[in-house]
Amino acid sequence: MNTQAHEMTENEGAAHVHRDPIGAKTGMWLFLFTELLLFGGLFIIYAVYRGEYSHGFAEAAGHLNVWLGVTNTVVLLTSSLTMVLSVSSLQRNNLGLAQLYLSSTMLLALTFLLIKFFEWGAKRDHGIFPGSEHLHAMPHGEGLFYNLYFMMTGLHGIHVIIGIGVMIVLYNRIQNGTLTRDNQGQLEYTGLYWHLVDLIWIFLLPLFYLTN
Repeated sequence: MNTQAHEMTENEGAAHVHRDPIGAKTGMWLFLFTELLLFGGLFIIYAVYRGEYSHGFAEAAGHLNVWLGVTNTVVLLTSSLTMVLSVSSLQRNNLGLAQLYLSSTMLLALTFLLIKFFEWGAKRDHGIFPGSEHLHAMPHGEGLFYNLYFMMTGLHGIHVIIGIGVMIVLYNRIQNGTLTRDNQGQLEYTGLYWHLVDLIWIFLLPLFYLTN
C-alpha cells in the first residue's frame, strides 16, 4: 500500500514537472499576444492619421536620420542572432558560451539605446520633443507624426530596457549555477520576448523612417 502511494506521489510529481513548462510557455505566448495588441492598436492609430495627414507625415519623416534607423535595425537583428546562440549554448550545457552570447545581446541592446539617445538628442537640440513650443507650432500633421514617433519608439525603448534587466538577472543565474540546461525555459522565454522586441522595430522602421 505504501509502495503504491509512493508511486502515485512520484507520478503526480512527474506530471507536475511536465505540466509546468507547458503552462509557462502558454503564459508567455499570451503575454506576447497582449504586447502585439498594444502595438497593433498604435499601428492602427498611426495608419488613420497618416491617411489623413499624408503630406505632413512625409514632410516630418524626411527630417529623420534613415541611416541611424537602418543601423539600429541591423543591431537588433544581430542581437536576435546572439540570443538564439545563447539559448542553443545553454541547451548544450555550455554555460560559458551561453554567457558570452547573452552578454553580446545585452551589449547590442545598449548600443541600440545609445544610438536612439543621440538621435533623440539631435531632435531636442532642434526644439522637437514632447510638449515643446516648436512642436506645437508645427503644422498639425507634422506634430502628430513626431508625437507618435516619440511615443512609439519610446515605448519600444522601454521594452528594450526591460529586456536588458531580465538578461542581467539570467546572466547572474548562469554565473551562480541556478540556470542550466535543466531549466532553460527562463532563457528561452526571454528569447521569445526579445524576438518580439526586434519584430516591432522592423515595423517601426518603415513607418517612421521610410514613409517619405
